Amino acid sequence: MDHDRNAPPFNPLPPVVWAMVLVLLGIEVLLQAGAQGLIGGPEAVGWRQSLIHRFGFSGAIWEWMVETRRFGVENLLRFVTYPLLHGGLVHVGFVAVLLLALGKAVGEALRGWAVLAVALAGSAAGALVYASLRPEATWLFGGYPAVFGLVGAYSVLLWTEAEGQGGRRLRAFGLVATLLAIRIALGLWVGVSSDWIADIAAFATGFGLAFLLVPGGWRRLLARLRAR
Repeated sequence: MDHDRNAPPFNPLPPVVWAMVLVLLGIEVLLQAGAQGLIGGPEAVGWRQSLIHRFGFSGAIWEWMVETRRFGVENLLRFVTYPLLHGGLVHVGFVAVLLLALGKAVGEALRGWAVLAVALAGSAAGALVYASLRPEATWLFGGYPAVFGLVGAYSVLLWTEAEGQGGRRLRAFGLVATLLAIRIALGLWVGVSSDWIADIAAFATGFGLAFLLVPGGWRRLLARLRAR
């Protein structure tokens, strides 16, 4: 067999994907170290909860912003900072693995800035819909909406590749169905949660945005609409 000895041992990932994952893991490492008393002193035990209240998102904050019409930068940033915080190692571990896998797949078709744009737009849309539909719900945090935004973009890639093949086009939505089922099952296991609302909104956002970013995606969509 003829192997390329100069090939990298791991499949190359877009730098922006590595950056996103390293930021998530870096924050979690610091929080774990603080919880174990290795850094920060006694106050570090409460770092996680403090950061969630400072950078997480909630329907109550959104309602206050709308009622008072005070859309300060500090609160608007919550739309894109809440995905940086997680409930623990298992939570951030699942998100990191999915980001690496989807970032690799989507990054092969989109530029790095576009991958980041899909993740951030999915996160922001997920928070907005979550707050609008469940204003009384608890804090929203974690990177699953960013993941589902990338799932939406990946579904567009599969959908366009399967042009003219109805069965394969339907299978393009199999990944989001599987991930949503797992998310809802986990939510029921650890306690009833409505975070999946943000995931669905993020998926729809990533799916729609990808048509503007995937080469030829918008043209194919217009052609299909005109054909109907």
